[in-house]
Amino acid sequence: MPKITQIRPVLLSAPYADRHASVEVRLCLPSGWRTTGVVEITLDNGIKGLGEGYLAVFAPHVFTATVELVAPALLGRDPCDLERLMRDLALTTGYWSLQGAAQHVVSACEIALQDCRAQILGVPVWRLLGGEANRPIKLYASGGDSIGPVEMAQEFAAIRTLGIDLFKIRARQHQAAKAAWCQRHGAPLGIAIAVDMTQNLAVPSQSVSDIIGFLEETIRRGGRHPYFLEEALGPQELAKYVELRAQLPGIRVAGGEIVSTAFELCHRIERGCYDIAQPDATVIGGIGPTLDVFAAGRRHGTEIFVHCWGGPVGMMANYHAALAGGGRVAEWPLPRYALRDEMVTAPWQIERGQLTLPDTPGLGVHLTSELERKFPFRTDAVYHCLVDPTVLPPADWS
Repeated sequence: MPKITQIRPVLLSAPYADRHASVEVRLCLPSGWRTTGVVEITLDNGIKGLGEGYLAVFAPHVFTATVELVAPALLGRDPCDLERLMRDLALTTGYWSLQGAAQHVVSACEIALQDCRAQILGVPVWRLLGGEANRPIKLYASGGDSIGPVEMAQEFAAIRTLGIDLFKIRARQHQAAKAAWCQRHGAPLGIAIAVDMTQNLAVPSQSVSDIIGFLEETIRRGGRHPYFLEEALGPQELAKYVELRAQLPGIRVAGGEIVSTAFELCHRIERGCYDIAQPDATVIGGIGPTLDVFAAGRRHGTEIFVHCWGGPVGMMANYHAALAGGGRVAEWPLPRYALRDEMVTAPWQIERGQLTLPDTPGLGVHLTSELERKFPFRTDAVYHCLVDPTVLPPADWS
């Protein structure tokens, strides 16, 4: 059997979105560049597997240091002995980071190992993990953080080009006018609107009454309720998700993208927190734990829409998980990101709003020395979470 000979963390930075049009870039990525962190696992037979950890967007040096810390647990071992490898990664990191940062690195390692295993067997990852047929996955477009209506109209135009009919925007409790504008603009185009309220890290969180007020205003001004409502409550208000769903029987409630263990997200599903759970393989421990969430969703009647806001390796990992797990809908990030097309071995196949994955062995991603030279890490390509939204110019969404 092949053996692992090298484990290497790689940071790549590339231009992201439009600095003049995107609220996210103005506040959180003022350089206009964003970083992706990957783990490259090399085998003695020459096969290289790639995995991604979302952590590197926010803390790139923490990502690389953690990869270097856990690498000895994997070196010299059989990449196909996945259960034991993941057990040892858990033992290496569990005491000090059973949740959080180290789980992102564990995720990257697991994804890279799955990529290796599939290449050894000559099959795509989705088939390795039980997918029966390469069926298309319906995409919803994710973005909607434009600075104003002119820029938002450009996002709608991009969505129409892809043939997608569902657009998730970002709107907080004071932005019902923005959500309603998108409802009115999308309706004639046949594009439904979902709303991400971005409360997953908010302390203090908005309340259930705040959310109801937002929805009432959005419906009054936009004529309909959102297709789904994402991350409406903060981390200290998880118990209120059940209450929120009870008070909003006609609106699907979604969340879970930052949850870093399958155990916790499956527990939330069991408690009835969500109509739609949104695991991310680059956060939750890899593709295998993401499939555990799909299984919990089947048991409890919860839909699973994988979260795909990372780089191309993470996107592919989540799409392979969706195909293997029976997922029908997945996220497609709308902001431009140069790495997205450069690291896939074949062009993205999107027709009429549906994605078809390649049948090539592994994940269908690659990393070359040329790409590393083209997209070197930049120290200013780090996501800022502590921001001041009052610096933004006012927008008229009437």
